[in-house]
Amino acid sequence: MTALRKFLDGIYLGAGALAALCLIAILLLIVAQMVARWTGTVFPGAASYAGYAMAGASFLAFANALNRGAHIRVSILLNALDRGPKRLLEIWCFALGAAIAWYFTYYAYWFVYWSWKFKEVSQDQDATLLWMPQSVMVVGGAILGLALTDNLLAVIFKGDHRITRDLVDQSRGE
Repeated sequence: MTALRKFLDGIYLGAGALAALCLIAILLLIVAQMVARWTGTVFPGAASYAGYAMAGASFLAFANALNRGAHIRVSILLNALDRGPKRLLEIWCFALGAAIAWYFTYYAYWFVYWSWKFKEVSQDQDATLLWMPQSVMVVGGAILGLALTDNLLAVIFKGDHRITRDLVDQSRGE
């Protein structure tokens, strides 16, 4: 079981690292576009590529952010409940979240499939095949669904979720 745990944690961490690389790509694309403007040249599709990287950063970061407690989670009701009702409410919340994430991933897959099948391209100057940046949405949704299912099973079988809270990070935002 520890090998599975390490594997899942590696997937979440790897997706978070890829999301960070997407943010760096956005920075580099913006700087390259600024330099292109200063030199009087054109960087076709830079805004589109930055948008694709932003979508990639968002979807790939979901699961890692969930497990690190960075998602907004209104726990005022959970903290007010006793252990039994709290566990039932957490099971309901994780089950609903997992169902929505898997539902989204299923339909996102078909969205990407049809984009690939019809060879849809971006309307911008880059004319990128749209299934490529859209695929990141499916991967990120699947990893989020996996993380929510992982937490659901942890609540069911162990009695508590796997979400950690870094109070140092959270204290700066509150």
